[in-house]
Amino acid sequence: MPYYRRIRDLREDKDLTQREMGEILSCSQRVYSNYERGDIDIPTGTLIKLADFHNVSVDYLLDRTNNPNLQK
Repeated sequence: MPYYRRIRDLREDKDLTQREMGEILSCSQRVYSNYERGDIDIPTGTLIKLADFHNVSVDYLLDRTNNPNLQK
């Protein structure tokens, strides 16, 4: 499983707790924590919600690019 470093960094940049992000994504703090650590895979729908919330591309969250900007 990948380690989702960027979702942690983006959350911390907004001064949000894991609990707050869990509420935004309709999951528990524990599930969200598991996402950040890569203990469980992030469902596609949740990954899209995260990208939309942070206004970045899914590829950026998945560390496939260093460019956080959405490509239109």
